[in-house]
Amino acid sequence: MADKKKNDLVDESEIITLEFEDGVSVECEIMGVFEFEGNDYIALIPDDDSDDVYIYGYREVGEDEFEIVDIEDDELFEKVVAEFDAIMESEE
Repeated sequence: MADKKKNDLVDESEIITLEFEDGVSVECEIMGVFEFEGNDYIALIPDDDSDDVYIYGYREVGEDEFEIVDIEDDELFEKVVAEFDAIMESEE
């Protein structure tokens, strides 16, 4: 049986800034948080005029505080992206 799908869309636009190892910073709108196989993930839309969506692990670390975590395992990343795509298709 598939895990219960949740997609907590953000009511208001929340913007966070991602800072990459090469020194580049990108502002991103938080699209939503979703669950896959017992873990939470976050979808971010970069403000760079592309159609990209960034997917990261999501972990709450306090009230109104969270951290995003790279998904290091390529196979897991592909599964998480497929779950995100399925959620988006079901909402259309």
